[in-house]
Amino acid sequence: MNHIKVEIFVPFNASENLMKEINNLGVLKENNYDYCFSETVVKGHFRPLKGSNPTIGNIDKIEVVDERKLEFRIFERDLKKVHSCILKNHPYEVPVVNYIRLLEVDDED
Repeated sequence: MNHIKVEIFVPFNASENLMKEINNLGVLKENNYDYCFSETVVKGHFRPLKGSNPTIGNIDKIEVVDERKLEFRIFERDLKKVHSCILKNHPYEVPVVNYIRLLEVDDED
């Protein structure tokens, strides 16, 4: 099965709900475990420009925000439903989400 690594950058106060909703899709399973993901504390940098509707910050002002980088892997077949869930539950107008195709290694006996 082909896997995709998902990386999402999200403000602190939104990460718990977002991961709960993604886990509810049944895609964060690894054998007999679910809710399998990791998080790293990061600083997000951005400047909302004219025409934007920022969740955090003000137009034309550079913002530095404490965020979490959430990482997990999913089966490629689940990509569309995960992407839809992220867009529905992420607070940012334009969330940063990376989808990275992973290499598969066959176990040698």
